[in-house]
Amino acid sequence: MPPGPTVLVLASGRGKRFLASGGQTHKLRALLAGRSVLQHTLQAVRDSGLPWHLEQGPHPGMGDCIAAAVRATADATAWLVLPGDLPLLRGTTLLSIAAQMASHDVVVPTYEGRRGHPVGFGRNCRQELMHLNGERGAASVVRAYAASLLPVDDIGAVTDIDTVADLERAEALLAAWQKGAG
Repeated sequence: MPPGPTVLVLASGRGKRFLASGGQTHKLRALLAGRSVLQHTLQAVRDSGLPWHLEQGPHPGMGDCIAAAVRATADATAWLVLPGDLPLLRGTTLLSIAAQMASHDVVVPTYEGRRGHPVGFGRNCRQELMHLNGERGAASVVRAYAASLLPVDDIGAVTDIDTVADLERAEALLAAWQKGAG
């Protein structure tokens, strides 16, 4: 059996909204429970056991970043496009989306009706993904294929860090989980 889809961790954004909201560093370097936001995201990817690629090059927009990451992993069987600012995502969610990729060209996780990340793209989407550009990301590819919506029980799929308030909310969620586990 070939390995599962490759997780494309996107870490190229400028993080302007985070800085504008009072952040003192780039949002991916901001500390959450003693580790950076990006370190948390990468831990979920490692926990999944799926192959992955970290895209950090300078790119003018999300579409350009996705295209570069797909070109760098063009031999992959499929891709899970994961912005680096989802520190609460669980590795099991990545595996659930990967499993759905066996029978769908595009898989979008949902949490309580809200669309989240990572979005899964099958091999049939390769050409469109490789030619993306601009700020819109892969929305055009999601629309072009009949996306399968996958309900997940993971608030981390919709908890991205764009502002200091988002980071504080994530910190509170983590603290509540740790208190519940203790």
